[in-house]
Amino acid sequence: MILGIGSDLVDVNRIKTAYERFGERFLDKIFTPREREYAFNQPRPERAFAKRFAAKEALVKALGSGFRGGLSWQEMEVVNDVLGKPSFALSGRTLQALQEKTPYGHQSQIDLSLSDDYPYALAFIVISANPTGEG
Repeated sequence: MILGIGSDLVDVNRIKTAYERFGERFLDKIFTPREREYAFNQPRPERAFAKRFAAKEALVKALGSGFRGGLSWQEMEVVNDVLGKPSFALSGRTLQALQEKTPYGHQSQIDLSLSDDYPYALAFIVISANPTGEG
């Protein structure tokens, strides 16, 4: 069953301008150290940052809460598997919000798709729940 859908479109130049204006303060607020390392190892770091920014915005939309309720940018980390497929590592209040949204006897799953076509970066998320066989 689908629990939530979220999407977000970001102008890559907006993210680049925010970094140029606020520097490390901007990056520290929005991105985890692992996300920063990943982005700075890409040929165009601003695109990687923009996609991760869009992913986090899309996630809070899919959760249905926005950033209300104590959700933090740092608690939603975009990670990539060995083949490059993106997913989330959640912690803190963000993980709790996902667990509260997931019905008893189900396991939640977040499917994340990221894309960019300069000057835009796009994230699309589907949160679903699958029965665990318990309950």
